[in-house]
Amino acid sequence: MKKITLILLSAFSFLNLTIGQVMNAKDEALKAHILKLDIAAWDAWKNGDIETFRAATRESFLSVGSEGISTKKDMIESVLVDCHLKSYQLTDVGFLKLNKKAVLLTYNATQSGDCDGVPLSPKVLATVTYVKEGGKWMEAIYMETAVE
Repeated sequence: MKKITLILLSAFSFLNLTIGQVMNAKDEALKAHILKLDIAAWDAWKNGDIETFRAATRESFLSVGSEGISTKKDMIESVLVDCHLKSYQLTDVGFLKLNKKAVLLTYNATQSGDCDGVPLSPKVLATVTYVKEGGKWMEAIYMETAVE
């Protein structure tokens, strides 16, 4: 009886380990996809590509930073027009799957550029929320904190 129990426990543990690895591989693929979307958003800002931003963000998109809270409309009408990104680099990327339709991406961003002649904070910590809507991952909330 002990041998059967031991065999069943071993098989169950192996099955859980195997399923966990498959799920982790799926999460890694999702992380890579979300990071690619986020880099495309940074490139769109750098290149003044408002249409890519418009297509990749939810209508209820919000940006939260030291300047306050901006809506999608605010971003299109002012930030993407008045702010110019010269370069950026993302490091220390983190990823958290909240559920099947929501994920968080975190990273440190080093950037250079300006908004109306005022330099951007050279380093920020960012948290970006993406949600799956109509089969497509969309940016819902971008939050950043300047690092001194």
